[in-house]
Amino acid sequence: MSTNSDDVELQTSMEKIIQRRHYEYFDTWINNFVLNLEDIWREPSAKILEPNLEKDSNFLNSSAIVIGRGPSLKKKKHLELLANSNYRGMIIACDGILIEALKSGVTPDKFPNFYVVTIDYAPTFKKFYDDELVDKFGKKIKGIFTTITDPDVVERARRAGIKIHWIHPLFDYNEGKKSFNYITSKMVRVKKREMGLPAIQTGGNVGTTAWFISWLILKCKTVSLIGINHAWEESDGWEKIITHNNDLPIKMEKTDPVFNKLFEKGHNPGFNCDFVLDPMFRLYSMCLKEFIVRSPDWVNTINATEGGSIFGDRITCKNFKQFLADEESNP
Repeated sequence: MSTNSDDVELQTSMEKIIQRRHYEYFDTWINNFVLNLEDIWREPSAKILEPNLEKDSNFLNSSAIVIGRGPSLKKKKHLELLANSNYRGMIIACDGILIEALKSGVTPDKFPNFYVVTIDYAPTFKKFYDDELVDKFGKKIKGIFTTITDPDVVERARRAGIKIHWIHPLFDYNEGKKSFNYITSKMVRVKKREMGLPAIQTGGNVGTTAWFISWLILKCKTVSLIGINHAWEESDGWEKIITHNNDLPIKMEKTDPVFNKLFEKGHNPGFNCDFVLDPMFRLYSMCLKEFIVRSPDWVNTINATEGGSIFGDRITCKNFKQFLADEESNP
């Protein structure tokens, strides 16, 4: 039987694996940041997207839907429900779901307040913008990009007509004045002085970043999440779960004594469903739930994903169809 000290040692070990994974790409972060600097100075800070609450008090009652690409999105047909709704709030799409959303009829023609968010460093994320539908609707979409996004990804979005707005990501480990966050934030904070760049916690993923953007920058009072599972279902297959879909260097058999601790099974009482957490999703889930608890009292977070691991304090779990009906009944 394991002891508490065993659990702490296991957690520390997994944190080190995840930390090493992040720092494998440190040079790429720096390189992307440097290559983006000219555009960061030239193009607007995402701060210009903040509403003037003194002039338009309606923003205090505004809402946003953050769309991730978790498996529940397709299983529950949430994009189709949204496309056929009369929802009047903001749409904040994670980059990986943008093309699928547009194909499903969730477009800026129907939802004029349409945003897309990219935080990642990888050049492969260009594929999320490389589509004729993105070219068709790009001029009506506002893009929010981190300073470490691969320049080719930003350029592909820019070429589609997406208006670029910059934020600064906060997701490396706290190392004081040696920290990437510390050094680069000093460089971009002075951009046009009073404007600067918003420094956004990412929680390590674009879904959590989009949740922050919805209320911290766009000042939405109600934020609904769909496709933000931050967990697996056992039916997804253990090979995918153990490696975080080939993204983590973990080799382990289900018979290993620590397997059930690393890949914890849980139950979401809000949707009466089961889930499995790998080490990465455990971190994502823990961070988002902690951020929600710490958010201002006026922020109302609704998880309408209908699956996954996001439930608890300050989180209302609600069927997405019901959320849309409630929004449509509001004046």
